[in-house]
Amino acid sequence: MKKWKVALVQYDTIMPDVEQNTKTAIRLIQEASKNGADLVLFPECFLTAYAAPDICEKLLPVQEIEHHPEFLAWCENALTEEEEHFVQITALAAELKIGVVITGFSKGKQYPQNTAWLIDRDGRVILKYSKVHTCDFDWERYLESGDSFPVCQFDGITLGCMICYDREYPESARELMLKGAELILHPNSCGGMPPRLRELSVRAMENMVGIAMANPPAKGMGNSCAFSPMVWTKEGESLDNTMFVGDELEETIYYVEFDIEEIRAYREREDLGKYRKTKAYKNLNR
Repeated sequence: MKKWKVALVQYDTIMPDVEQNTKTAIRLIQEASKNGADLVLFPECFLTAYAAPDICEKLLPVQEIEHHPEFLAWCENALTEEEEHFVQITALAAELKIGVVITGFSKGKQYPQNTAWLIDRDGRVILKYSKVHTCDFDWERYLESGDSFPVCQFDGITLGCMICYDREYPESARELMLKGAELILHPNSCGGMPPRLRELSVRAMENMVGIAMANPPAKGMGNSCAFSPMVWTKEGESLDNTMFVGDELEETIYYVEFDIEEIRAYREREDLGKYRKTKAYKNLNR
């Protein structure tokens, strides 16, 4: 297999204008395609913008705001896969024969979910992941949490997703590893990146997975990045598994290439995750 090229979109959609954000996404996908990307990874909530109604900022019990017009409109405007702007993205993926991880608030059973969709080269949604670890200390408490970490096959590679705050919980990447993930795609929208980059480096190492993260640019943000699982040579010498870390402020598309065969060979010969002592993990389901 040739090296697998991922386009990391470091761009912010500040306003919840789905039509304009879709136009921006289309332009960026077209640019990534011209540059030979196999897949385009967008930051968190790109189509809808990562923003909630002002009423959510008060952090009142949901029963006190769920009938407020702003909150109702937010729920009503959440995306579905049949919505026209979403269909434009899937149609473009099929036209350009490129993979896309597009993001936004999606309709849940009652309230929105924070979702990433992985679209294949034929324009089919082959993975839908809704953020499990919502930021319940803030307005994300009003979102419906996802309840699983699915994986899928794309170009013969096993892929999974986690979103932003999922990174802070090692169970997220471990669950994906146990399901066979070789690469984890990580839409993000947050600051305070230095410790978060270290977390991603460790998640890649301890689970023997590649990780790619896309984050909007801003002071303390940006730093879209990629990490390799490989931290030792065949001779046992240590390696820095940082493949790439972008600038904080640059608004651009970065490109990284994963050597899948090299990753598979490394996973075959190394031992992280292979000798788990599950009988001792008595509190992991608590």
